[in-house]
Amino acid sequence: MIRSFFSILLLVIVLPSCNKDEDLPPDSTNFKEQMRKFVIEISEYSKAINPNFYVIPQNGLELITTTGDEDGQIHSAYSLAIDGHGQEDLIYGYNEDDEATPSSENSYMRTFLDISKGDGNNILVIDYCSTTSKMDDSYSVNNVNGYISFAANHRELDNIPDYPTTIYAENNNDISALSDAKNFLYLINPSAFISKTDFINAVTATNYDLLIMDLFFHDGSEFSPSEIDQLKNKANGGSRLVIAYMSIGEAEDYRYYWNSDWNANSPSWLKEENPNWEGNFKVEYWNQDWQNIIYGNDNSYLKKIVDANFDGVYLDIIDAFEYFE
Repeated sequence: MIRSFFSILLLVIVLPSCNKDEDLPPDSTNFKEQMRKFVIEISEYSKAINPNFYVIPQNGLELITTTGDEDGQIHSAYSLAIDGHGQEDLIYGYNEDDEATPSSENSYMRTFLDISKGDGNNILVIDYCSTTSKMDDSYSVNNVNGYISFAANHRELDNIPDYPTTIYAENNNDISALSDAKNFLYLINPSAFISKTDFINAVTATNYDLLIMDLFFHDGSEFSPSEIDQLKNKANGGSRLVIAYMSIGEAEDYRYYWNSDWNANSPSWLKEENPNWEGNFKVEYWNQDWQNIIYGNDNSYLKKIVDANFDGVYLDIIDAFEYFE
């Protein structure tokens, strides 16, 4: 997806309430629980269709404990609903790309990651660094910690890095389970590729065990089941898993579900634009109208992903609860 750092202020018109419980904001103490509930329901819906479908939330690590604290008990229902955790900026990129993450932040995130890992979830780490020595360090340290990782040299996630020349922990195995993966490629912005064929050829020329990508190409067209099946082939003859990116804590004005009327007369659950990412708007994620866009019906975003033959979904903006808290 194309991101920019220019802030545009959206004037939100608040419409009359529908007087439904789900349209009312929860108590401030429940914003985390509302997101847990959302993720659990996404998991239940997708796994009822495909029991082998993977659900991986990115960031928002505090949801793994009942209290959201480092010393809290594990939230069993949430942990059971997910299959892994994605975490950005663990070792590099927290304050600036190619800069080491402060040790205090690293320690904080690792505590939650290890709680989740200890309960059987797989950990995927994305570090943003471009200096080759730092990329090497990212892969090495994450491996020691028992995490699989991707050193992204573009924050936009729009390229296949040309370093390292040989993918870290490259193998020719058939990857049939998330726990089999030794490495992954995070490539959700296909804007640099001329066509879907160009994108498919570039990915299938690599040996990454797992690919996280977008359901949509930059022209707005969806990848078909046959195209996703092609992407599941590694260059060396092995197979990979293909996971679809989906944001559930913000609405994106370039998605199929965006109604042009919202620009002037927005629904009550659509909030201000994210000042760091143009075209991304905060949402009251507990609202039933927003959740209907995400899952539960044949036109929902998640159903499109399942129908396209993806192996799972990678949920972003899980930490939206921080905005409302």
